[in-house]
Amino acid sequence: MLPLRDKNVSGKVPYVTYIIMAVNIVCFLFFNVLTTKYRVGLFENFGIFPIRYSRSGLASQFTLIEQIIPFFSYMFLHAGWLHIIGNMWTLFIFGDNVEDYLGHRGFAVFYILCGMLAGGFHLATNWYSPIPTIGASGAIAGVMGAYLLLFPHAQILVLVPIFFFVQIVEVPAYVFLGIWFLIQFFYGTVSLGAGAYAGGVAWWTHIGGFFVGLYIIMLVRRFRYKMIRL
Repeated sequence: MLPLRDKNVSGKVPYVTYIIMAVNIVCFLFFNVLTTKYRVGLFENFGIFPIRYSRSGLASQFTLIEQIIPFFSYMFLHAGWLHIIGNMWTLFIFGDNVEDYLGHRGFAVFYILCGMLAGGFHLATNWYSPIPTIGASGAIAGVMGAYLLLFPHAQILVLVPIFFFVQIVEVPAYVFLGIWFLIQFFYGTVSLGAGAYAGGVAWWTHIGGFFVGLYIIMLVRRFRYKMIRL
């Protein structure tokens, strides 16, 4: 299923969502003017490259700051047009309402936390992987997890392929996001059995980001509820 848009009007202009999208696009365009040699180097230095952490001889060549930076920078690197278009479109659909709820600065912090902790999930589940992972999907999965908790009944227009035909249907957010998560969990489980993430997709980055987004929103809602009762 491919999400087209949601029927959930935001009360504010999502400045932070637009800025994040713009930064990702600029980074991607810059990346595309580099030679293959420099692209590989960029991935290895600024993507999450698990063996940089699991192989002691390699890990010792980097400072603590150099080992932390990839958990931030990997969110702004993408491998191809489909990769960045899919991520930015999903952020465009779900980001505005979550930003409306959290506020601009709150959403910025939320997005970065989701992305960095999602990267931690990827590292933990692909500890010896020799392949760097990049992309904003972990942070965006956190946004999707937040959206599920905040707006479970919001209607999502999705494109559903049925054999040689496509159908546009309207489903509640909990249906679309629930199916999306089950797909991530299924392939993530399969990838653990295979010893690496299947098909070049960092499934556990998505799963981790989704849970982080849910958990942070649960904490925020609990805090706001306590403040109201005071």
